[in-house]
Amino acid sequence: MANCKAAAFAIAFIFLNLTGHCYGALQFGFYKNKCKTSDVEDIVRKSVTAKFLSDRTIAPALIRLQFHDCFVNGCDASILLDGSNSEKTGGPNQSVRGFEVIDAAKAAVEKICPGVVSCADIIIMATRDVVSLSGGGRYNVQTGRRDGTISLAQNTAFLPGPSTSVTNAIAAFKAKNLNATDMIYLLGGHTIGITHCSFFLDRLYNFQNTGKPDPTMDLKLLASLRRTCPQDGSVDSAVNLDQNSISSAVMDKSFYNQIILHKEILQIDQELALDRLSRSTVAAIAKSFDFNSKFGQAMVKMGTIQVLTGTQGQIRKSCRAVNNKLTILHTNPLIG
Repeated sequence: MANCKAAAFAIAFIFLNLTGHCYGALQFGFYKNKCKTSDVEDIVRKSVTAKFLSDRTIAPALIRLQFHDCFVNGCDASILLDGSNSEKTGGPNQSVRGFEVIDAAKAAVEKICPGVVSCADIIIMATRDVVSLSGGGRYNVQTGRRDGTISLAQNTAFLPGPSTSVTNAIAAFKAKNLNATDMIYLLGGHTIGITHCSFFLDRLYNFQNTGKPDPTMDLKLLASLRRTCPQDGSVDSAVNLDQNSISSAVMDKSFYNQIILHKEILQIDQELALDRLSRSTVAAIAKSFDFNSKFGQAMVKMGTIQVLTGTQGQIRKSCRAVNNKLTILHTNPLIG
């Protein structure tokens, strides 16, 4: 494809050539010359950087936002739509955040060239930017997506949860045309960010209704987490997903080293190092030096899930509402 040019994953001064990995109608550099003389990706980067400098936790928030968007209706920004029964209200999305970052980037782009850049593409670009700002290297992203017009809470019920088995997680990713290796790299996004006690309390006190803690958890970590997360605690405290305090805010392979040491927080993360379907890949990543580039490739691939292009969908004026007073469907009760 003529528009499928070499894409560079920048890691310090090392670049990985991605030539040959264009997906469908998406393109690297889709917005070139479409916004007068302005660089759309640079506009988004500057907007996102301003937020990141005041709040580094926005990085894992946007990674999660992209994942939760792409895994429901595809990468169509349906997670951004407001509504009484939109995806935002679904159980798994109650703690998703970062919407205001996308709003700000959209507003900055609209000032220069209104009606040109989709909210779906802004999610992809903004997430790439926070990964880069967190030390993960800058990877090139494909653009050309259009925005969806339907957002339903019940569709979020299909998002893999923190207690999903490796087998079921692989199946969920396969349904989105992502293989087991893609899944293992994408879960490596947990090398930054936090979770809350309520998402793993069962591992500390009553794992799988045994009345005992998860036997796979490191005992020192168990004792520490029990102090932070008492069984009958009234506060849902936050805990770093990567227990390596030196790199808990840095995009690196530390996550894989921690799960090999049985020091991971979420059940699905820990099982990656134990399950026969994933443990050899985890061990290989822990020894490798290319996590950042491989993570970037997996993010690019995830960004191609069920995209709307060409005449499909629309370019929203506001990321929170569809154009022309089209309504979000509210025909089913909230699930989750």
